[in-house]
Amino acid sequence: MSTAKDIHLYTASTMNGWKPVIFLEEAGVEYDLTYIDFSKKEQKAPDYVKLNPNGRIPTIVDRSNDNFVVFESGAILWYLAEKYGKFLPEDANERSKTLQWLMFQMGGVGPMMGQAMYFQRIAAKQGEEHPFAIKRYVDESRRLMEVLNSHLQGREYLVNDEYTIADMATYPWARAYYWANVSVDGLPHLQAWFDRIDGREATQRALEIPKPFWAFFGKGDVAAQERENAERFKSDVSKSK
Repeated sequence: MSTAKDIHLYTASTMNGWKPVIFLEEAGVEYDLTYIDFSKKEQKAPDYVKLNPNGRIPTIVDRSNDNFVVFESGAILWYLAEKYGKFLPEDANERSKTLQWLMFQMGGVGPMMGQAMYFQRIAAKQGEEHPFAIKRYVDESRRLMEVLNSHLQGREYLVNDEYTIADMATYPWARAYYWANVSVDGLPHLQAWFDRIDGREATQRALEIPKPFWAFFGKGDVAAQERENAERFKSDVSKSK
């Protein structure tokens, strides 16, 4: 008898990579996991690119749905939420709100904070200093944190006090403000939201799968993990020269 799980997840320890892990751990769904090693460029391997033409993580294969493939982290969260009927409101307007905040993360928080991280934690460590770019992305990331803070006033979570895939998508990025050197001072509603999700055992467990990278959150041996992170993306910097 086969022991293969319905969901086969391909991922790595990044903010996007943790999103489906958070869902699956919170939902109590068993899954098979393949760790994608960036240092070996496994995300660019031909067999993987057949699944995800963008050569990025994460990707899922739903074996129970004729091996249906889903890539892009936000799309994966939406697919899983619909499949399992969890972390997505039933009311049409509430579902739309969830989608709106999911897109806010996908189009704003992730890209802006990702660039702030890249220019400071990777490019600068490889001798590529770009102060204007750093300031632009850090400032815009701070503005987005202020948007979240204002929205969270009087709310437990992003959509009417219900933990949804919008929170799952946004939390690992916003919570990594340390790695982006973005201040969250003076944002009490955002910090209270962090505290609530910090207390969710399943979400915190997910941040250790496939392996922890606590430096993103200012914990552990930050200097060593910063060197590791810069090294694994070294070729990205060299290509831009």
